[in-house]
Amino acid sequence: QMRLVESGGGLVLAGGSLRLSCAASGRNLRNYAMGWFRQAPGEERESVAGITGGGLARYYADSVKGRFTISRDNAKNMVYLQMNSLEPEDTAVYYCAAAAGTFNNIKREQGVDYWGQGTQVTVSS
Repeated sequence: QMRLVESGGGLVLAGGSLRLSCAASGRNLRNYAMGWFRQAPGEERESVAGITGGGLARYYADSVKGRFTISRDNAKNMVYLQMNSLEPEDTAVYYCAAAAGTFNNIKREQGVDYWGQGTQVTVSS
């Protein structure tokens, strides 16, 4: 069993930045692609960003490309999401996720093996 704990959410003005952190425990993090999902009120949960186990490949949803950066530190069992130029549309609960198998698994809810509890990000205009 893997445990994922997010932190770093909060309230920020549009144009501002936040850095989300995800602390992982219970499994060898290198064996999992890691990602971030988000869910806004009344919306389905959507994939935001993903990174392979070794950190060599990343992907981003079109809505966050050029503004968000995903990274990981396997030695520290940590995953990060740097969010810049935040917009009110980025307001959501953000979830850390882990997926075994192919990299494509981290791009969809059905492929995720473990979820964090979520952290709220609110961007005010």
